[in-house]
Amino acid sequence: MNLHFKPVLLALRHPFRLATGMRTHTNAVLTEIHHNGQVGFGEAAMPPYYGENHDTATAFLARARDVLQHVRTETLDLETISRIMAEIDAIAPGNNAAKASVDIALHDLWGKQTGQPLWRMRGADAANMPATTFTLGIDTPEVLREKLKEGDAFNIIKVKLGAEDDRSIIRTLREVTDKPIYADANQGWHDREAALDLIFWLQEQGVQLIEQPVPKDHLDDAAWLTARSPLPIIADESFQRLSDLPRVADCFHGVNVKLMKCTGVHEGFRAIQQARERGLKLMIGCMTETSCGIYAASALAPLCDFADLDGCWLISNNPFEMPMLENGRIQLNERSGLGVELKVEKLKGLKVEGVES
Repeated sequence: MNLHFKPVLLALRHPFRLATGMRTHTNAVLTEIHHNGQVGFGEAAMPPYYGENHDTATAFLARARDVLQHVRTETLDLETISRIMAEIDAIAPGNNAAKASVDIALHDLWGKQTGQPLWRMRGADAANMPATTFTLGIDTPEVLREKLKEGDAFNIIKVKLGAEDDRSIIRTLREVTDKPIYADANQGWHDREAALDLIFWLQEQGVQLIEQPVPKDHLDDAAWLTARSPLPIIADESFQRLSDLPRVADCFHGVNVKLMKCTGVHEGFRAIQQARERGLKLMIGCMTETSCGIYAASALAPLCDFADLDGCWLISNNPFEMPMLENGRIQLNERSGLGVELKVEKLKGLKVEGVES
């Protein structure tokens, strides 16, 4: 198996502000695994707050390339992917998105070798696809109104909170839409009493769930809110990998599984299974990603309750075809593997100069 990787900058359509800061682009690495005349596509999308960047990812993937070159198998199966990913995971701690880029490419390759779409191979039912959100960052009322127009095809709005006046953001949205809202505080609330009061008000405004209301390590506060909240409280930053599940399971109503956090489809699927066994609600989420990462996550989305998979709609230089959206839901196709097609002409100008691949 031969691994190739290309560092790119994904440009956001608009500056994107969270409670933790603002950014205009996302560092990413596009990967390909070539094997027996077929190519599997993968992606590492790396927002700065998780500590990965082009340098760390390319250094890690250079070591992963050595591992893959020694793989001796004609065809892939789940057991082989599990074994390969265990070796990749053991190269170094962290580097979760870089690891995910290898995992996603392996799963794409596996599907192409068998001639089956990945979602079916992972036991998903396309009829159970949840509606996905369209995400708005923290912004002025004027900009929020303009951004909202871009999400007309989506039936659920996700809004970032944790700013100076969260109520004004919600009031602005309610002036122009009655769509359901998911609220994501991105660790921005530090007073649990005030947070609970706000949650009750948000419920009255048609908000349906709250992501990561308090700092990720404040699990006592998260558990306190979860015990009292009229809305589901979903762990995001508090839940990275499967190993975090025992620590957070009793502190939240549910968890947000993101492939870039949990090293890809293999561990993401296991996290979904084990979270279900614990009676937790499940959201499948994303970073700002190309369609490659979104298609991979979409393969698991029908196994979840909520979907936040709009990352490729938030960037302006997606080199893959866009997913089909119908009634606010991503449509799974019958193509083998991820089901995504690369638009080679769109790769021009994406590479980051000075980074070896």
